[in-house]
Amino acid sequence: MTAPQTPAAAPRPGFGTTDLGLVLMSLIWGINYSVVKAGLRSLSPLTFNGLRVSMAAIVLFAIAAFVRDKLPSRRDIITLALLGLIGNGVYQLFFIFGMSRTRAGVAALVVAAGPAWIAIISRMLGREHLPLRGWSGIGLQLLGVACVVGSAQGFEGGRDVMLGAGLIALGSIAWATFSVLLQPYTKTAHPLHLSAITMASGALVLVSIALPDLIKLDWGAVSLVEWGAVTYAGIGALVVAYLLFYRGVRVLGATRTAMYGNLQPIVAIAFAWLMLGERPTVWQILGAALIMAGLLLSRTAHAKPIVARAASVSSSVQTS
Repeated sequence: MTAPQTPAAAPRPGFGTTDLGLVLMSLIWGINYSVVKAGLRSLSPLTFNGLRVSMAAIVLFAIAAFVRDKLPSRRDIITLALLGLIGNGVYQLFFIFGMSRTRAGVAALVVAAGPAWIAIISRMLGREHLPLRGWSGIGLQLLGVACVVGSAQGFEGGRDVMLGAGLIALGSIAWATFSVLLQPYTKTAHPLHLSAITMASGALVLVSIALPDLIKLDWGAVSLVEWGAVTYAGIGALVVAYLLFYRGVRVLGATRTAMYGNLQPIVAIAFAWLMLGERPTVWQILGAALIMAGLLLSRTAHAKPIVARAASVSSSVQTS
């Protein structure tokens, strides 16, 4: 009797347009840190964030209107809106106030370790069990963050820069919580529906808090450069890069897509050096090396599917 033949393994896709899109995604997110810093020179953090997230929510709803997939149930929409308060409300507040106090490169490196927080929170909620290799990777990521945050003391305005890095880290924890709680809904709803709903509830909170600043804003005095920064940080980072990310997950898978996300802090540090004159320190470089090594260790460890899925969601928006 002839043994049954095993099906041939599917050929691994070569470098193509989807990969180019993911490189563009990493460039958009990496440059975004410097763009946000530039925008915050003339606009208040609340004004800048309220405008960019609102702009992103409107565009996402316009695009989602063309999606033919079934809408989430009313109960799920309410739950998603509540989750959006964490992921695009609380997180964005920590992010923008952190960005207003710290360096773009420091913020990018702290955000890069976001998957470590996702793994920790997933374990706390009993949703995954990482092997020793995975926990070793998480340890390296957190050690790298400690190096980056600690190095901020040596910058001009040291204490304030450290506070900013701490706020970014708190934002990463908020985003990780959102990512883990959102994961079950990614199996039943279209990504654009999820994005539009969660972005809209976050925008509602941010605009409500920013309302006093928006009322006092001299709209005629907002320059084209400032509008450009808001548009780039809103449409570019929260819409275009997001769509490129989801295409990558669909075509190449979560793990390969996440690897492109690892380019973000490198791009961010390079552009912060060129655009803002933020010269990286030895501690920042060491922290970057530890974070990258930790990410590789964690992603090569055998973990449940939720890790890859949640980590991918984290990589998509947390850099915004």
